[in-house]
Amino acid sequence: MNAGAKNRERRILDAQMMNRSMRRIAHEILEQNQGSEALLVVGIQTRGVNLAQRLVGYIKEIEGVRVPTGKLDITLYRDDLRHTPVQPIVRSTDLPPDVTGKRIILVDDVLFTGRTIRAALDALIDFGRPDRIMLAVLVDRGHREFPIRADFAGKTLSTKKEEKVVVRIKEVDGTDGVWIEPSSQ
Repeated sequence: MNAGAKNRERRILDAQMMNRSMRRIAHEILEQNQGSEALLVVGIQTRGVNLAQRLVGYIKEIEGVRVPTGKLDITLYRDDLRHTPVQPIVRSTDLPPDVTGKRIILVDDVLFTGRTIRAALDALIDFGRPDRIMLAVLVDRGHREFPIRADFAGKTLSTKKEEKVVVRIKEVDGTDGVWIEPSSQ
């Protein structure tokens, strides 16, 4: 990103607010599921994996139990593969061989059109038939193209479709926070 674009960004969540949101989501997950039994927390590559690991850490603090976690790459399930001239980067998927009967918490950084989540649902079903799949996102920014909603959201934003929501994760980007980058128009 160039310095001009970074200067136009508007911070929505700082690191403390982001962590508070993730901790609240962990509490909501435990409340809605009446504990942590049969939970599997699955992060969507890339930033969803780090957020999933944080959720598992918060759940351990609250319940004293380490919930299993996994990571999911949805690259080959995307519906725009044949329309992109760039060779996609396929990352690793690490899930139990069978997710049948699990209550899966699917974790991503931003919920936008719903296309990423649709691809993730297709990928998960290849690993079995979960009891339930719930979606946890740090930011829900609207503008759905599919009938998908978050069960747990750290922050719901009203954005213009052409704006960009930028999530930075310390493990990947060196800092934590959420910003909105205005459209270039």
